[in-house]
Amino acid sequence: MANKQPEEIRKIELKINKNLYLICSVVTVFAMIVILVEFFSRGFFYPARIGIFYLGILVIYSLHKEIIRWMGERTLERQGQYFVYTWIGITLILYAVNFFTRDYFRYNIYGETSTVLQDVSMLTLQVLAIFIFTRWLKFLRIYKK
Repeated sequence: MANKQPEEIRKIELKINKNLYLICSVVTVFAMIVILVEFFSRGFFYPARIGIFYLGILVIYSLHKEIIRWMGERTLERQGQYFVYTWIGITLILYAVNFFTRDYFRYNIYGETSTVLQDVSMLTLQVLAIFIFTRWLKFLRIYKK
Protein backbone atom coordinates (compact mmCIF):
# COMPACT_ATOMS: atom_id res chain seq x y z
CA MET A 1 0.00 0.00 0.00
CA ALA A 2 2.77 2.44 0.90
CA ASN A 3 4.52 1.79 -2.41
CA LYS A 4 1.37 2.63 -4.41
CA GLN A 5 0.77 5.93 -2.65
CA PRO A 6 3.53 7.94 -4.41
CA GLU A 7 2.36 6.59 -7.78
CA GLU A 8 -1.25 7.59 -7.05
CA ILE A 9 -0.14 11.05 -5.95
CA ARG A 10 1.91 11.41 -9.14
CA LYS A 11 -1.11 10.48 -11.30
CA ILE A 12 -3.30 13.00 -9.50
CA GLU A 13 -0.65 15.71 -9.83
CA LEU A 14 -0.26 14.97 -13.55
CA LYS A 15 -4.00 15.53 -14.03
CA ILE A 16 -3.80 18.76 -12.06
CA ASN A 17 -0.82 19.85 -14.17
CA LYS A 18 -2.75 19.23 -17.39
CA ASN A 19 -5.56 21.43 -16.07
CA LEU A 20 -3.09 24.11 -14.98
CA TYR A 21 -1.52 24.02 -18.45
CA LEU A 22 -4.94 24.47 -20.04
CA ILE A 23 -5.73 27.40 -17.72
CA CYS A 24 -2.32 28.94 -18.35
CA SER A 25 -2.76 28.54 -22.11
CA VAL A 26 -6.16 30.24 -22.09
CA VAL A 27 -4.90 33.11 -19.92
CA THR A 28 -1.79 33.43 -22.14
CA VAL A 29 -3.81 33.67 -25.34
CA PHE A 30 -6.22 36.13 -23.70
CA ALA A 31 -3.34 38.29 -22.44
CA MET A 32 -1.72 38.30 -25.87
CA ILE A 33 -4.96 39.26 -27.60
CA VAL A 34 -5.66 42.04 -25.11
CA ILE A 35 -2.15 43.45 -25.50
CA LEU A 36 -2.37 43.32 -29.30
CA VAL A 37 -5.76 45.05 -29.27
CA GLU A 38 -4.48 47.66 -26.85
CA PHE A 39 -1.40 48.28 -29.04
CA PHE A 40 -3.16 48.46 -32.40
CA SER A 41 -6.14 50.45 -31.10
CA ARG A 42 -3.65 53.00 -29.73
CA GLY A 43 -5.33 53.25 -26.36
CA PHE A 44 -8.94 53.16 -27.52
CA PHE A 45 -9.53 50.49 -24.87
CA TYR A 46 -8.52 50.86 -21.27
CA PRO A 47 -5.33 48.98 -20.36
CA ALA A 48 -6.17 45.45 -19.25
CA ARG A 49 -3.38 45.36 -16.67
CA ILE A 50 -3.47 41.59 -16.78
CA GLY A 51 0.28 41.17 -16.29
CA ILE A 52 0.31 40.39 -12.56
CA PHE A 53 -2.56 37.91 -12.85
CA TYR A 54 -0.96 36.23 -15.86
CA LEU A 55 2.45 35.99 -14.18
CA GLY A 56 0.83 34.49 -11.09
CA ILE A 57 -0.87 31.79 -13.16
CA LEU A 58 2.38 31.14 -15.03
CA VAL A 59 4.42 30.84 -11.81
CA ILE A 60 1.90 28.43 -10.29
CA TYR A 61 1.89 26.25 -13.42
CA SER A 62 5.69 26.32 -13.77
CA LEU A 63 6.43 25.52 -10.14
CA HIS A 64 3.82 22.75 -10.05
CA LYS A 65 5.40 21.21 -13.13
CA GLU A 66 8.82 21.32 -11.45
CA ILE A 67 7.44 19.71 -8.30
CA ILE A 68 6.16 16.84 -10.42
CA ARG A 69 9.58 16.52 -12.01
CA TRP A 70 11.18 16.38 -8.56
CA MET A 71 8.74 13.57 -7.75
CA GLY A 72 10.42 11.60 -10.52
CA GLU A 73 8.01 12.10 -13.42
CA ARG A 74 9.81 12.15 -16.75
CA THR A 75 6.94 12.12 -19.22
CA LEU A 76 6.08 15.83 -18.95
CA GLU A 77 5.98 17.61 -22.26
CA ARG A 78 7.97 20.79 -22.78
CA GLN A 79 5.09 22.98 -23.81
CA GLY A 80 5.89 25.98 -21.62
CA GLN A 81 8.82 27.06 -23.73
CA TYR A 82 6.40 27.99 -26.51
CA PHE A 83 4.93 30.67 -24.23
CA VAL A 84 8.38 32.23 -23.99
CA TYR A 85 9.04 32.09 -27.73
CA THR A 86 5.62 33.53 -28.54
CA TRP A 87 6.03 36.44 -26.10
CA ILE A 88 9.45 37.24 -27.57
CA GLY A 89 8.01 37.08 -31.08
CA ILE A 90 5.06 39.33 -30.26
CA THR A 91 7.32 41.87 -28.55
CA LEU A 92 9.69 41.98 -31.52
CA ILE A 93 6.82 42.34 -33.96
CA LEU A 94 5.30 45.21 -31.99
CA TYR A 95 8.65 47.01 -31.87
CA ALA A 96 9.10 46.46 -35.61
CA VAL A 97 5.62 47.75 -36.39
CA ASN A 98 6.22 50.81 -34.24
CA PHE A 99 9.62 51.38 -35.85
CA PHE A 100 8.38 51.12 -39.43
CA THR A 101 5.43 53.38 -38.68
CA ARG A 102 7.77 56.01 -37.25
CA ASP A 103 6.59 55.78 -33.65
CA TYR A 104 2.93 55.93 -34.67
CA PHE A 105 1.96 53.40 -31.99
CA ARG A 106 4.03 55.05 -29.27
CA TYR A 107 1.24 57.56 -28.80
CA ASN A 108 -2.39 56.83 -28.05
CA ILE A 109 -5.34 58.38 -29.85
CA TYR A 110 -5.23 61.35 -27.44
CA GLY A 111 -1.60 62.12 -28.26
CA GLU A 112 -0.30 60.85 -24.92
CA THR A 113 2.60 58.44 -24.65
CA SER A 114 1.46 54.82 -24.62
CA THR A 115 3.07 52.33 -22.26
CA VAL A 116 2.10 49.21 -24.19
CA LEU A 117 5.59 48.58 -25.60
CA GLN A 118 7.18 49.01 -22.19
CA ASP A 119 4.54 46.82 -20.55
CA VAL A 120 4.87 43.99 -23.07
CA SER A 121 8.67 44.21 -22.84
CA MET A 122 8.57 43.90 -19.05
CA LEU A 123 6.07 41.06 -19.23
CA THR A 124 8.22 39.21 -21.77
CA LEU A 125 11.31 39.58 -19.61
CA GLN A 126 9.40 38.31 -16.59
CA VAL A 127 8.13 35.29 -18.54
CA LEU A 128 11.71 34.63 -19.65
CA ALA A 129 12.91 34.92 -16.03
CA ILE A 130 10.34 32.34 -14.90
CA PHE A 131 11.49 30.05 -17.71
CA ILE A 132 15.15 30.43 -16.76
CA PHE A 133 14.36 29.86 -13.07
CA THR A 134 12.53 26.62 -13.80
CA ARG A 135 15.38 25.51 -16.05
CA TRP A 136 17.74 26.21 -13.18
CA LEU A 137 15.55 24.05 -10.91
CA LYS A 138 15.73 21.27 -13.46
CA PHE A 139 19.53 21.45 -13.58
CA LEU A 140 19.64 21.54 -9.78
CA ARG A 141 17.54 18.36 -9.66
CA ILE A 142 19.84 16.66 -12.15
CA TYR A 143 22.92 17.78 -10.21
CA LYS A 144 21.51 16.47 -6.93
CA LYS A 145 21.06 13.03 -8.49
